Amino acid sequence: MIITISGLPGSGKSTLAKNLAKELRLRHYGAGDLLREIARDKGMTLMQIHEKMQRNREFDDLLDQRTEKLGKEKNNFVIDGRVAWHFIPRSIKIIVTIDLRTAAERVFRDMRPDEKENSGIEATMRNMRRRTEMNRVRYKKLYGIDYMDKKNYDIIIDTTKIGIQEMTEKAMKEITKIALKREKGKKKNS
Repeated sequence: MIITISGLPGSGKSTLAKNLAKELRLRHYGAGDLLREIARDKGMTLMQIHEKMQRNREFDDLLDQRTEKLGKEKNNFVIDGRVAWHFIPRSIKIIVTIDLRTAAERVFRDMRPDEKENSGIEATMRNMRRRTEMNRVRYKKLYGIDYMDKKNYDIIIDTTKIGIQEMTEKAMKEITKIALKREKGKKKNS
């Protein structure tokens, strides 16, 4: 089983991915972690990397190749990344949605050292809105997709008013349904 998780910053997609990996005893990968490593190695903030990605596809290509290779060579893992579902089409695809203000409050509260430009809730909201739009435009240009289009996903979970445990339980319930349905489909086709 491969599970891909997309969503906005602050939505809980990384937390959900880690929780699902633990619950299902699967390996966890995170595209955001790799991007943060790249930013640190280059002495840049995450926002600077995202701005650079608008003009240069080097970083996208690195992430995409790694994601696609994982999907072809491995089974039984969870990966959180905005477009991981696109590169691993056989995965169970989840998008985690959230109200922008709630997401900004979470991101600001985390005070990530690579997001220094988030000097308050309003600044964080502006930066998140800008980053989301930059990503939408870039993914449309690179792949012809809108990663925020809910039609791309098997499961949609809004985390605006729910906590980590409820989010994980909802995802587990839906994953189980999909896995059973796929298993029945395989048996029918055998």
